[in-house]
Amino acid sequence: MPESRPYHHGDLRSALLAGAERTLREKGAGALSLRELAREAGVSHAAPGRHFKDKQALLNALALAGYDRLGQALDGADDATLPLEQRLTALARSYLAFAIDNAELLELMYARKHEPDASEQMAAAVDRTVGSLERVIADAQERGEIIAGDPQHLTLLTGATLQGIASFAAGGMLAPEAALDGIEELVHLLLHGLKPR
Repeated sequence: MPESRPYHHGDLRSALLAGAERTLREKGAGALSLRELAREAGVSHAAPGRHFKDKQALLNALALAGYDRLGQALDGADDATLPLEQRLTALARSYLAFAIDNAELLELMYARKHEPDASEQMAAAVDRTVGSLERVIADAQERGEIIAGDPQHLTLLTGATLQGIASFAAGGMLAPEAALDGIEELVHLLLHGLKPR
């Protein structure tokens, strides 16, 4: 006779998300299974359905939780009283540290496969994170500290540069410590260019 599993759990949603992030980190998104997560949490295979209607809903919740953590990291690093280069360096270092520590999660966060029900929440989450950098760039433009132009485009270029460094670190092409140590120089080059002055 199969062992019966309880339906209830103290905080099943959090346990499922923690288990899902562990699986994502160790095996990738393809290995995620609500049934397996239920087994690990010690509940019936139907219990996760109270929190996530399907695997995509779980992935969406995981991405949103990642955005919350990234937003907290960026908020903690931002200091509007710093000169622009130091402020951008602190934000870039915070982003890169998150990206290196959470490469698989960040990939999931940036995936465009989120279900339509989650698109509004995802847009708000992106605004809290990437949007904060865009606002720093737009403010610097208003003060004449950086070139004029579409702040969204400049943010995309800055973000692509940071994400490229993060990808190199995640792929072993660059040691994570070297990536983090090089942030100050990277931001300096972004702000001042490669051309001799």
